[in-house]
Amino acid sequence: MNIEVSEEQIAFRKSVRDFAEQEIAPFSAEWDRSEQMDRSIVKKLASVGLLGGTLPECYGGMGMDNMSYCLMIEELGRADSSVRGVVSVNVGLVGKTILRWGTESQKEQWLPSLCSGDGIGCYGLTEPDAGSDAAALRTRAERVGGDWRLNGSKMFITNGTWASFALIFARTGSEEISAFLVPTESPGFSARPIMGKLGLRAADTAELTLSDVLVADENRLGEVGEGLRVAMSALDNGRMSLSAGCVGLGQACLEASLSYAGERRAFGKPIAGFQLIQELIAEMAMDIDASRLLTWRVAALADEGKPHKLESSFAKLFASEAAVKASNNALQIYGGYGYIDEYPVGRLMRDARVTTLYEGTSQMQKLIIGRALTGQSAFS
Repeated sequence: MNIEVSEEQIAFRKSVRDFAEQEIAPFSAEWDRSEQMDRSIVKKLASVGLLGGTLPECYGGMGMDNMSYCLMIEELGRADSSVRGVVSVNVGLVGKTILRWGTESQKEQWLPSLCSGDGIGCYGLTEPDAGSDAAALRTRAERVGGDWRLNGSKMFITNGTWASFALIFARTGSEEISAFLVPTESPGFSARPIMGKLGLRAADTAELTLSDVLVADENRLGEVGEGLRVAMSALDNGRMSLSAGCVGLGQACLEASLSYAGERRAFGKPIAGFQLIQELIAEMAMDIDASRLLTWRVAALADEGKPHKLESSFAKLFASEAAVKASNNALQIYGGYGYIDEYPVGRLMRDARVTTLYEGTSQMQKLIIGRALTGQSAFS
């Protein structure tokens, strides 16, 4: 496998970093404090093509390869994980899923708005009583003539109150799950913002409620009963995106630690000169680099059109745990100053913690990997 970053990709990465440092990073602390991101960021992201990412140019996207996409997501994660989440869900979980499973009519209807920022998507799989066990979801879709009536609720949905449509997974039979594209302005559809989160405080996170929501059959994504396959394919893409975001978050921790350790003095010299501080920094750098290479492997496989389910789990598991460790090391380096929000490492730690939970917990990734290696399923 040839994993290589071209000069063009390096230049693109720099352009994303320049955008992030101008339009995102200066506002991250205030957005975190207020638990509210400025919604104008959506159009700003769209104006430089970042909302379209890997989606084809014929639908308004940039048509970039997955390696470039990971570089982009890393830079967004370095600046603000909440903003990174907007793009990851819009492109990785929703856009790519429509591109793979949708009809041409559905692609033409839904993808251009995702790219332009005129609309934004959310991914409705998790429920109050169905997280890791996605097959246990209770939201139901019943036939009404040739169409469908949906009832149920979804929990912890990124972009939930901002979205113009939701990709909803619902039970269409006792052993059958299907996927639907549901406009959020539909009668009976409501979204309640979830506040008071530990991290990703600026992200729009919501509980969705569907009460007798009528959905046309033409909005069904994939065949009836294919919903779980649709959901799992989306998560394979999402885990690549999340891994790249974790790399960016870890990089932010490393850069902040190097800056502080070079300036902070104790016992007559910069603390960067102490062996145990260097140990913390060395661990960060090593883990971030390993995370980056695992993520790039997934991108390379995806660009070659090869399966990458197992590799996505490797990357997601390692990168998310590495981000938590990096943020903890950074806080240790900052000492008491890391505990106040005048400095960024407290926010980075809070944002990192959830990455080991969503899009498949660390424990679920280990079981996915274990099943692939042993041929035995621990799920049943």
